[in-house]
Amino acid sequence: MATCLRLRSCRAPRLPPALAGRGLRPGCPAQPRRSAGGPAGLSAALLRSESFVGGRWLPAAAAFPVHDPASGAQLGSVADCGVPETRAAVRAAYEAFCSWRGVSAKERSSLLRKWYDLMMQNKDDLAKIITAESGKPLKEAQGEVVYSALFLEWFSEEARRVYGDVIYTPAKEKRALVLKQPLGVAAVITPWNFPSAMITRKVGAALAAGCTVVVKPAEHTPFSALALAELADQAAIPPGVYNVIPCSRAKAKEVGEALCTDPLVSKISFTGSTATGKILLHHAAGSVKRVSMELGGHAPFIVFDSANVDQAVAGAMASKFRNSGQTCVCSNRFLVQRGIHDSFVKKFAEAIKTNLRVGNGFEERTTQGPLIDEKAVEKVEKHVNDAVSKGATVVTGGKRHQLGKNFFEPTLLSNVTRDMLCSHEETFGPLAPVIKFDTEEEAVAIANAADVGLAGSRRAGTACGRRVGGQRRPIPHAPARGGKTCRDMCLRSSLCLQSPGGSPAGTRHFTSLTG
Repeated sequence: MATCLRLRSCRAPRLPPALAGRGLRPGCPAQPRRSAGGPAGLSAALLRSESFVGGRWLPAAAAFPVHDPASGAQLGSVADCGVPETRAAVRAAYEAFCSWRGVSAKERSSLLRKWYDLMMQNKDDLAKIITAESGKPLKEAQGEVVYSALFLEWFSEEARRVYGDVIYTPAKEKRALVLKQPLGVAAVITPWNFPSAMITRKVGAALAAGCTVVVKPAEHTPFSALALAELADQAAIPPGVYNVIPCSRAKAKEVGEALCTDPLVSKISFTGSTATGKILLHHAAGSVKRVSMELGGHAPFIVFDSANVDQAVAGAMASKFRNSGQTCVCSNRFLVQRGIHDSFVKKFAEAIKTNLRVGNGFEERTTQGPLIDEKAVEKVEKHVNDAVSKGATVVTGGKRHQLGKNFFEPTLLSNVTRDMLCSHEETFGPLAPVIKFDTEEEAVAIANAADVGLAGSRRAGTACGRRVGGQRRPIPHAPARGGKTCRDMCLRSSLCLQSPGGSPAGTRHFTSLTG
């Protein structure tokens, strides 16, 4: 016997707009105001500069500049939201939740699919915005847009499959009915290295489940988040369901605290540094909010003597230098067994010199763009200098690139030891340190010495282990935390796979049915 259950209407109190005269009530017609036009080559229709709250484009009392990290040129100025704008966005999302939670799964699925379609129709313009504000090569940006859109497609389909359970109880005549209900308002705080994908992977899941969201994008890359808001508006996502509040670095702390402490926010989802994640967890603990954290990583790439050197080098190139090494799951330490070490280092250096070209992300031949800012360059420089002072050898690279202050040469270090900064701190740049080891136990000990365990990869004579006497066996006591891949590090962020928690690198799951 099937029972049809209808959700009760939301009886949340009617909240007045937090900012007088701005009419944030869901249902008010959107009042789009086009930007005056952006830098050459960027779509003026998508390059928005105001916050998007309650279906309206709203200015803030102040604005902050956004720069192209390659040239240093100012791309434009964006609304610098503070606590009042944050409270307003949360209230808009809370009011919208009362109706959005009751929208049928089929309708939510249809709206997410429209948003996906619009992203694909505008993929070239979206990619140019990503390259302009983050610096990554245009081909990588184009790949990110498609990857971002696929999250919306995936969750548009999963929206139709939010099932419950009927569970047998010890009492014969009783059954337990389990229903999955949307939490409410989700605050989404995203990084600059994947300014589009890190939004859609969180927002797609939230909207599919019936939650509403407030997005605080990174200060370096607000235009991508606002472009997604423009397309969400065109897709007829109801007012207040998707809100964006950009802010400068100076206001990021107060905005983050406001999101974590607002009683109307039920969920915090954050991707960024471990240090910032700890602060947000502290703020969220006061009201015991649910949190999802994807924090810093220090991924090991382990190569055993039995590995095919050419394949190992190809894997190392792909897992290290995507986005100039500015990814949280990229390989940060290359642990290579003694018997294959010299050959690996030689071929790795040749591959770097042959295949990597540093330049402006808009140039067709560029494979390595700038780092996000000079502070990022200084960290890479610090790690290289520290390693060299302690006995490491610069095989290739090792210094700033002549193109400008935000560029650094792809760098390979050998003779790296565990006491060097690059061995136990995440570099987040184009630095590949190689550490020699003798035994499996030594490799596992080095890999697990890091405080964070977001990802890892290993290469051996078989896909997921070592070959002994013609038989394959797994590596004993393999890296204990984070996502592990046997060959392709890029699988780590696949749509259908859970992104793991359970270490200082993060909590709870992202993506997949579970996420």
